[in-house]
Amino acid sequence: MLSIQIVGLKDVEAVIMGHALCTCSRGTLTINNKRYLLIHRLGEGGFSYVDLVEGFHDGHFYALKRILCHDKDDRQEAMHEVEMHLLFDHPNILPLCAHAMMERGSKYEAWLLLPFLKRGTLWQEVEILRDKGAFMPEERILAILHGICRGLQAIHNKGYAHRDLKPTNVLLDDDDQPLLMDLGSMNQAHIEVRNSREAMSVQDWAAQRCTISYRAPELFTVERECVIDERTDIWVRSNKFSRGREVLPLCH
Repeated sequence: MLSIQIVGLKDVEAVIMGHALCTCSRGTLTINNKRYLLIHRLGEGGFSYVDLVEGFHDGHFYALKRILCHDKDDRQEAMHEVEMHLLFDHPNILPLCAHAMMERGSKYEAWLLLPFLKRGTLWQEVEILRDKGAFMPEERILAILHGICRGLQAIHNKGYAHRDLKPTNVLLDDDDQPLLMDLGSMNQAHIEVRNSREAMSVQDWAAQRCTISYRAPELFTVERECVIDERTDIWVRSNKFSRGREVLPLCH
């Protein structure tokens, strides 16, 4: 999965949902009839990368996520991420500003225009504190955790689960509010597994989409008759022999 390191989209064709995209000159691009200036690369993953761009129309900075799509399945997965973003208008979930699909010969690039948050991810904040030998105050930890829970609750209330919640997928805005991002791994919260074939399918999907060090235990070895639900986003392992977990009404 993509991890943005801050420094300084169903089958579709080259036009998607009426939003045309073209590159107009070197160093600039147009999405939905608005021009943007390419600034520099922010980060990259195995099949995607993020560039910092500036809107000519408003002077605001944005993060342009480009997902490389080699085939129809890749395009469907990219479109799924777009659809997940469009489900929400919530202060703790990163909004999608614009999107388009760009044809590159026999391949495509899905372009997702997202707000640029200069403070970066929660993981980066923790690294900064570690390098300083400092600790995050308890009050701040609780405030950030509460915001993360509010974002998760909004996702769960829509019947979905994030499935890849981790510090590098949480951004912090100027008011220290967390925003959940990287929604490509989201899927239906309630998954009923009825046989070994379905169990292996879910397990293989989790191996590809859910970061191993943050993956819920039931996604490592999926039982042939079970239900996978939103508790994959909320789990606590008390020790190597036992663990307890419960979905709670975290926000009111």
